Amino acid sequence: MKKVLLDKIGSVTATCRLSREVRLGGEVPAVEGGVVAVRVRNAKSTYNQLELPSGRFSLVKPGDVIAGALGHRKALFGYSGYLPASVAVGDTLNLLNLGGVIGVCDGVNPDLGHPFEVEVLGQVLHFPYLGERVGLPAHIAQGALPLEDRLDVGGVPVVGVVGTCMNAGKTQAACNLIQAFTHRGLKVAAGKATGVSLRRDVLAMEDAGARHTLIFTDLGVVTTTPDVAPRVARTILTHLAADAPDVIVLELGDGLLGLYGVDAILADAGLAASFGALVLAANDPVAAWGGVQLMRDRYALAAAVVTGPATDNIAGTRLTERETGVRGINARTNPAELAALVMERLGLAPVANGDADA
Repeated sequence: MKKVLLDKIGSVTATCRLSREVRLGGEVPAVEGGVVAVRVRNAKSTYNQLELPSGRFSLVKPGDVIAGALGHRKALFGYSGYLPASVAVGDTLNLLNLGGVIGVCDGVNPDLGHPFEVEVLGQVLHFPYLGERVGLPAHIAQGALPLEDRLDVGGVPVVGVVGTCMNAGKTQAACNLIQAFTHRGLKVAAGKATGVSLRRDVLAMEDAGARHTLIFTDLGVVTTTPDVAPRVARTILTHLAADAPDVIVLELGDGLLGLYGVDAILADAGLAASFGALVLAANDPVAAWGGVQLMRDRYALAAAVVTGPATDNIAGTRLTERETGVRGINARTNPAELAALVMERLGLAPVANGDADA
């Protein structure tokens, strides 16, 4: 066991509440969510920051000692990587995302360059027994909410925001809906149920006015999969609904055909029934058409509205509406109109002291 001073702490480890000074063990269990300390070996000019537990981003430099969590990533426009079968001190791994997920990169996005290489220094230990120097392997499940099979939204309306792929405008739509709902006097809770650990999106939801937010990392999950995603969504919705908000906005990260479990959530009868309105974010009219058809044919679900880059101008909006039969409203330029349509679908009315023109 050795003592190490961390230069930076990845937000993926937020549930562990690590201090800058940690103690490391020499044996590193190769488990998803295990917290490790690594030293950065190379410099990068792109995708070269780390999100801290505070939500701030810090520039990563060669020699930095970082705490992150072992895991995998299967991003369409980012790095792809996996958790190796074994991990030992001195191994070279990669920083797979901005939140501090660490694994072996097996797919590089040319726009991002090769990922950071990091040297494994050891397993971060935590000491749960007061007065005893017995260190146990730290894991992001410590301090996390337990996953549940129960789903109880208590009658709270839920807006699901889904996308055709990454970077389709889901978070923008979710945040603009939250702000518009808040301006109408509604109490809003929000969450993100699928993806790879990064707090940026739920922090943006808080900035938009959400009073309570949750992300799957709060449940001890580094990266969602079809096996775990439905339980994650049930747990998040149940916890958010317990505070009795007027409405919940739930973003499903990645896309309808991604590998993070959006499909498993939509295929779950209980979860599907909980969505009072589904907002589809699409990059172009072809994606919008495919997304609407896929939701109808595979899950018997109807999109309430299409948003995203497909609706960035009147030509795309008209084409999207013509081909899908679904209203197209841009979340950036017409957030009030988008919110009004969703509220009508949910049967919600502005609170008396809300600003209906916001």
